[in-house]
Amino acid sequence: MGVDHVFLALERELAVFLRRARASSGEMSREVHPDLESAAYGLLVRLADAGAQRATDLAGFFGVGKATISRQLHALERLGLVTREPDPADGRAVLVRITDEGRARFGRVRTARRARYARRLASWDRAEVAELARLLHRLNAEQEQEGEHEGQHEGEGAGAPGEGGRGRWQ
Repeated sequence: MGVDHVFLALERELAVFLRRARASSGEMSREVHPDLESAAYGLLVRLADAGAQRATDLAGFFGVGKATISRQLHALERLGLVTREPDPADGRAVLVRITDEGRARFGRVRTARRARYARRLASWDRAEVAELARLLHRLNAEQEQEGEHEGQHEGEGAGAPGEGGRGRWQ
């Protein structure tokens, strides 16, 4: 059976992209806080975008165990980036939310990252950028559907918590 060079080229380019995204996630996590592990950066992305959530929901979203999420959340809490509060819908449950300090730090890093993307793609036609975004969205959506059929969910950010967390590009 012959090698399909189109898919081989795609695999190679995605591998390079993901390797760079993981490295970038480490840099961004240190920009948020020097002691922040890159694996926890994805949690900040999720909490900033989706709002307060239960730890079990975060574990399900990233496809990792409760112990992994708990360890990452404790680290974020020690750094003052997240806090825990009672769930108003269920007094027995606890919600995790990003703190004002965490949101401010994360917001500065996200703004700087978006500016870097704009500079890197400045020579591209806006239609090309839009087409790349559309195609990546389609790829992510199809992978998310596939993950749901397998009983898993896609994570966000190359720095999704823990080993085995599958990340959506953020």
